Amino acid sequence: MTIYIALLRGINVGGHNKIIMAQLKSSLKQLALQNIRTYIQSGNIIFESNEYEEELQKKMQDKINEDFGIFTTVGIRTAEELRKIVRQCPFSEQKIIEASTSCKGECLHVALLTASPAIADSEKYLSFTNTKELAVIQERDVYLLFYDSIRNSKIGSKLDILGIPATVRNWKTLSKLIQMIEEFY
Repeated sequence: MTIYIALLRGINVGGHNKIIMAQLKSSLKQLALQNIRTYIQSGNIIFESNEYEEELQKKMQDKINEDFGIFTTVGIRTAEELRKIVRQCPFSEQKIIEASTSCKGECLHVALLTASPAIADSEKYLSFTNTKELAVIQERDVYLLFYDSIRNSKIGSKLDILGIPATVRNWKTLSKLIQMIEEFY
């Protein structure tokens, strides 16, 4: 079985699209997912399955819509893909430390896309980067480094330029998910 991580977009953010994780876990068990674990209330789910990502994504989105009346994008990565995201962070430790000293909140985030963006869309998006907001696109992941805050950033609010649904997680959440994956073994 493959260990997957599902990352739901826009769940329990600002009082919208509320789903209790215990109820979500119960709902997803009906899809024959195994060893389901959730992390915090923002829709981070670790599970095992023999199915492929595309099948899982559609089934999960449909099930959430059916059971909770919420249409959300479900981004899925394998455990190995999530490890690779963390290993291949394009920002140096020094840059991250510099950003963290001035950032209000978490400075390092990753936008997880459901597919790789077109080159033209990537170039247009990257044109919004500046000395206080950095972005690097690697396949279907966008690494974001903020010297101020993701809340007030242009690149944080312009992800739709890529033309592909995305969900964003901070580095602390990704690190915790890696830790939880390791507990599977």
